[in-house]
Amino acid sequence: MEVLLHQIDAFADAPFSGNPAAVMPLPTWLPDALLQQLAEENNLAETAFYTSELPPDAGAPPGEWPAFHLRWFTPAVEVDMCGHATLAAATQIIEDVHPEHDRVSFYTRSGWLHVDRTDDDEYVLDLPALASVQVEPDPALIAALGIDPVCAHTGQDEVIVVATEAEVRDATPEFGAFPVLRRGVILTAPGTATDIVSRFFAPGIGVPEDPVTGSAHAQLIPLWCRDLGRTTLSARQLSRRGGTLRAELTDDRVLLLGRCRRYLDGVVTLPD
Repeated sequence: MEVLLHQIDAFADAPFSGNPAAVMPLPTWLPDALLQQLAEENNLAETAFYTSELPPDAGAPPGEWPAFHLRWFTPAVEVDMCGHATLAAATQIIEDVHPEHDRVSFYTRSGWLHVDRTDDDEYVLDLPALASVQVEPDPALIAALGIDPVCAHTGQDEVIVVATEAEVRDATPEFGAFPVLRRGVILTAPGTATDIVSRFFAPGIGVPEDPVTGSAHAQLIPLWCRDLGRTTLSARQLSRRGGTLRAELTDDRVLLLGRCRRYLDGVVTLPD
């Protein structure tokens, strides 16, 4: 059996920037163990698998545009939400399969997610806004990050706020010292060239540092919109590759806008 493999950089300002995701369309679902092996072999932060077969609990598709069932795997586990691989999957579908459409929807563990292509060939990802609760910083996590926190929040991920962009950029976490986390930790601060900056670390699920994390911004944008009194923000993730997003908070949704760049198209031959 042969399966297509596309590697697409999401939230990419230029070649070799943004967050690379593997996108693998499937005619039908393969065994979960094989999906996990493929994700481990791809060795990217996320591999997105999709099929046109919607599960019974998805209900009717949300519109007349294309709709798919989408799942995401890190090299270690299946996850509940991934922004950049969703953007990459939508790019591949709109460019290769349904160029007549500018919207695609995905049924996922996080419900229905939508991606729209703009007239300028950018992509807008629609994610649920994720809540956070302010907490006392975890001393073990602060020590592992090696930073001086301003405040901390918890939700899908731990959020640690520091005072300056330089502190985010210069942090050198000791991943072996991380406590057990629900998923990962977002280190964030006000930006200089953008409204906010961040980095994302999730060694417990096989992603020591993610280059650009759409799902983390589903939690980060509501926090900063509240603190800055805004509903639109620019954001920069300060990983080595780096990536820029524009974000808007609308009621209970976060809209993330960015570009995608295709790196490769290939074929994987699966064993019998």
